[in-house]
Amino acid sequence: MPSSSILAVRFGRGSRMLQSAVPLAEDQMRAAAPSIFAAGKHCSRSDRYAYIPTIEVLRALRMEGFEPFMVVQSASRIAGKAEFTKHMIRMRHAGQLQQGKSEANEIILINSHDGASSYQLLAGVFRFVCCNGLVVGDVVEDIRIPHKGDIQGEVIEGAFRVLEDFEAVDAALDDMKAVKLRAEEQQAFATAALALRYGEQAAGATTPAAPITAQQLMQPRRMEDQDDSLWMSFQRAQENLMRGGQPGRSTQGRRMHTRAVGGIDRGVQLNRALWVLAEEMRRLKA
Repeated sequence: MPSSSILAVRFGRGSRMLQSAVPLAEDQMRAAAPSIFAAGKHCSRSDRYAYIPTIEVLRALRMEGFEPFMVVQSASRIAGKAEFTKHMIRMRHAGQLQQGKSEANEIILINSHDGASSYQLLAGVFRFVCCNGLVVGDVVEDIRIPHKGDIQGEVIEGAFRVLEDFEAVDAALDDMKAVKLRAEEQQAFATAALALRYGEQAAGATTPAAPITAQQLMQPRRMEDQDDSLWMSFQRAQENLMRGGQPGRSTQGRRMHTRAVGGIDRGVQLNRALWVLAEEMRRLKA
């Protein structure tokens, strides 16, 4: 695979991630997220824990037309746990790949082999211009599959169930694109988004809870992001919060740059909350 197809390789405090413009090969995934290929379950798991390596499930999904484009693995400070930790795979189905679209629907698979997670299937959206992945809020129901029984069959069935719900995701996305926000509405959205990430400012506090302002959160990173739609306001807030790097001040007043959100759980939680916030704004505008 040519190196130009790799969009991002990140190593953070909470995880490491590999993202590509074309489906990832197994050797690439193994280098970035070895727990996908765990040879067995962690020693803390009982005999009732049905072990099926994530790669076997992924191979079965590939036979059904699902291809991986991004993998993430959580870090672990516990000795011997790194090979079993939580991992996330973002996949696209061949039937969903349409030329000329600015977004792609994705199915997100989360699992671990140390008891931290069951098999989980979530709906996601990937925006090509910024290589940014979202997690859909409450439009599509999550699917959780415990480590017992016919795991592989249930995951495949669940993936197709999520696939069937993408029509609702597309409709929600189109509605957000059609809604225009005034400057004060964008400010309100950004203020609420900052509270999701950093918490509310305490009563009587002399410094804000967030290290950056709502105006900073609405700053576009590229020409394509300069639009007043709810969808683009959502995109600017999401990317700036998730990727960090914006100059700000700590609660002690020191200069700093915001940190990226690295952990899988925190990333999914914040992504989902932002989507729900955008949906609420859309309802208010309607």
